[in-house]
Amino acid sequence: MSANIRDIAVQTLAGEPTTLGELAGDKAVLLVNVASKCGLTPQYSGLVDLQKNYGERGFTVIGVPCNQFMGQEPGSAEEIQEFCSVTYGVDFPLLAKTSVNGDDRHPLYEVLTETPDAEGAAGDVQWNFEKFLIARDGAVAARFRPRTTPDDPEVVRAVEAQL
Repeated sequence: MSANIRDIAVQTLAGEPTTLGELAGDKAVLLVNVASKCGLTPQYSGLVDLQKNYGERGFTVIGVPCNQFMGQEPGSAEEIQEFCSVTYGVDFPLLAKTSVNGDDRHPLYEVLTETPDAEGAAGDVQWNFEKFLIARDGAVAARFRPRTTPDDPEVVRAVEAQL
């Protein structure tokens, strides 16, 4: 594992090189692989609410578009940005389209997928909208499977515990 997950190189949706640390500063982060054409896409609303409710307290959501699950994020960077901002009012950072599983899995997800969920299961991301809560120190504090919504009390408690 790298010294700190916050130091792993990533790209913004606009194609700029960065790291989670540069994007988030010392904030707690909820990192979520997202898709525009998924049955779970309405979770964007809950993610926007989390950002609105906790952003000023040292928290940010970071969305990671991913097209690995039945091609549910087919758009270009511009199309993804427009969809997210127009449809859901997304104002949190979005990364470039990223592979979260398989041979092309991004190094960030090599680390994240080692983290077990509440039932103790680690491994591949199951679907769009899987969530990883990263503490201010870069430790992965929690993992929530796709059907766990952003407003689930378990997610809210975990976020609040990091603030």
